[in-house]
Amino acid sequence: MDKPEQIVNQMYSRDAFSKWLGIERVTVKPGYCTLKMEVRSEMLNGFGIAHGGISYSLADSALAFASNSQGKHALSIETSISHTAPLREGDSVTATATEEQCSRRIGIYRVEVRKADGQLAAIFKGTVYRKSQDWEV
Repeated sequence: MDKPEQIVNQMYSRDAFSKWLGIERVTVKPGYCTLKMEVRSEMLNGFGIAHGGISYSLADSALAFASNSQGKHALSIETSISHTAPLREGDSVTATATEEQCSRRIGIYRVEVRKADGQLAAIFKGTVYRKSQDWEV
């Protein structure tokens, strides 16, 4: 197992919320992460579609794992999301975080949330602050 996967495994082991979401780690590489989960009934809002916080949370976890996989502790300082299609109970969704820019202190990531058929459900942008602290794995 390489260092990025070790870092994400360490993070995930302490991440009760990502576990509650049912997140599976699909791919982890430096500055990149793909996660997968299924929308459950308790995640639905009053319209019978997934609460916006569900796709946001999935994307936020992908951001956290991708940005920390570089080896430095990274914390989000700004995030935003645009919801482009509803998610429904039983939908299998993936979030793919891709690093767009990374400097010594700041990283910028784009996360695409997609349904199993490839339809784009949300676009998430995240900016992280990269601390000087290294991950010990």
